[in-house]
Amino acid sequence: MPLTRAEDIAELLTNARTIALVGASDRPDRPSYGVMKFLQSHGYRVFPVNPQISGQHVHGEFVWRELAQIGEPIDIVDIFRRPEAAGEAVDQAIFAGAKAVWLQLGIVNEEAAQRAEQAGVKAVMDRCIKIEIMRLRIPKIEPATA
Repeated sequence: MPLTRAEDIAELLTNARTIALVGASDRPDRPSYGVMKFLQSHGYRVFPVNPQISGQHVHGEFVWRELAQIGEPIDIVDIFRRPEAAGEAVDQAIFAGAKAVWLQLGIVNEEAAQRAEQAGVKAVMDRCIKIEIMRLRIPKIEPATA
């Protein structure tokens, strides 16, 4: 079952430090553009992923072609893709060793969420990560100290 309880979602968001944003956009009119900026301002390290603009930069971050290229631990993969395309992103998140997948508001793919959970990856579905951070009053993320 995807996470639905406020306590579980709050715990996921509080413990996360890195978020890969699949479907990142360099266009200010796209929801993923604003969500990425918000996540950065909240203290998360965000890795934008979009094969159409890979090699470019969005909000100062290099845009990756696919999750497997990132080479750093990923706490949450935030997916801005159509429901039928979200399954591929979930499979890539599992392969990349992500701890959780987050299907944005309006994105429902039960089979993909089930695959994630069977692989030990937490899933959140049909919720906006920005809205949830504000609703749950998640404090700004402090950078990890060595």
